[in-house]
Amino acid sequence: MKFAILTFFFVLPIAFAKLEIGFYAPTCPTAEEIVHQVVQRNFKSQKNITGALLRMHFHDCFVRGCDASILIDPTEGNKSEKDAPANKSVRGYELIDEIKKALEKECPSTVSCADIITLATRDVVAMAGGPRYSVLTGRRDGLVSNSSEVNILGPDSTVPEALKSFVEKNMTLSEMITLLGAHTVGSAHCNFIQTRLSILPIDPVLHAKLMQICGPANTSKDHTVFLDQNTSFVFDNEFYNQILLKRGVLFIDQQLALDPSSSGLVSTLAQNDADFQQSFADAIIKMGSIDVLVGKDGEIRKNCRVFNSG
Repeated sequence: MKFAILTFFFVLPIAFAKLEIGFYAPTCPTAEEIVHQVVQRNFKSQKNITGALLRMHFHDCFVRGCDASILIDPTEGNKSEKDAPANKSVRGYELIDEIKKALEKECPSTVSCADIITLATRDVVAMAGGPRYSVLTGRRDGLVSNSSEVNILGPDSTVPEALKSFVEKNMTLSEMITLLGAHTVGSAHCNFIQTRLSILPIDPVLHAKLMQICGPANTSKDHTVFLDQNTSFVFDNEFYNQILLKRGVLFIDQQLALDPSSSGLVSTLAQNDADFQQSFADAIIKMGSIDVLVGKDGEIRKNCRVFNSG
C-alpha cells in the first residue's frame, strides 16, 4: 500500500525570544541551503534519520534549553549529557558533524550547533512528508553539559507525569500530545518496551509481534521496533490511529489514547492530518525557543562535540 507524501508550508512572520527568521542572511546567506543539502543527501539513504533528529532536538531542548549541550562528548573530567541513560540511544551526531564541517568551510565560526539541530530537524521532517515550517535562528551554543541534569520523561511515564515535564518548560497538554505524535517516525529499543509486554490493553497481533522481537527468547539482542507500525517512515497522523487501535508500542503512547485528559485530542488528530501538521509546526517552533541563548551569551562552537575552550 502506498502513501502520498504531502508537504505543508507554515510561515511564522515574527521574531520570538530574540530569534529571527533569516538570522544568517547577512553573515552566511547559504547556511540554510547547506544544511538542507547535507540532510537531503543523508535522508535518501537513511530514512530513519527523521526520528533520530526529532529525538535529538527534543532531548536537547528539554535540558538547559536548545543550546546543543547534548552534542558535547564526555571527557575524563566531565560526564556530559551523552552519558545519561536517557541519551545512550540518541543518534544522528555524525550528521550534525557533517553539516558543521560544511558550514565551517563556507562561514567559519558563524552558525551555531544549536541552530544546526533545529534547521536539520525542520528539513528532515518536511522530507518525510511533514510540515515545512519557518525556523527562527540566532541561537548560541551552551557552555555546560552534565549528565546529572538530564531528566527526560521515560517511556513508562503516565500522562500526568509526562505533562509535568512539559509544563515546566511552559508547554501545554495539547502541545505535548502533538509533539509526541513525532513517534510516527520513531523507533524504540526492546528495553524501552518491556512494560508493554505485560500491561493491557494491547492489540493481540502487536503483542505477539513484540514478544517475537523483544520477548524472553531475545533478551540478549538489541532489537528495535517501529512506534508506528503502519507508515513507519512517513510523517503523518497515523500514530494516533494506531494508539486508538491499542497498538501503542510504548506505555506512554498508549496512555495518550486512554487517559481522559488526552484521549479527546488524540481522536481529533487521528481524523485530520492537516490539523496535526499545523499543530505540530506550531508546537515544535515553540519548543525550539526554550531557554535559548542569544546575543553574546554562550558561544559559536567550531566543533559541535567540544567547547571552544576545550
